[in-house]
Amino acid sequence: MQIKISTRHGHLSEESQTAITAKVEKLTRFFERLTSIEVTVDLERPDTPEIHLQVAAEHKHDFVATDRSDNMFASVDNVVEKMEQQLRKYKEKVRDRHRVSGHQ
Repeated sequence: MQIKISTRHGHLSEESQTAITAKVEKLTRFFERLTSIEVTVDLERPDTPEIHLQVAAEHKHDFVATDRSDNMFASVDNVVEKMEQQLRKYKEKVRDRHRVSGHQ
């Protein structure tokens, strides 16, 4: 699985990139078929950075979550939480679909 972190309108320190990578890697626990994770940190408004998270999974469209707050790492946590919810919901939907088709 590939993780890509990019920045718009600014620069992230190596430490920040490492911390963000560690947080988004946890998404693989919720859905094992992830193929790539892209994080974009938009620093156009430095007092309220925007985090955009895009996750690609096998046989599925991309999942997307965005958050903006006055703390970049709080935004990263929020966006990861939003993504976890999307992945859980999708996984449940797939599991339920298999359960229904298996009983016919």
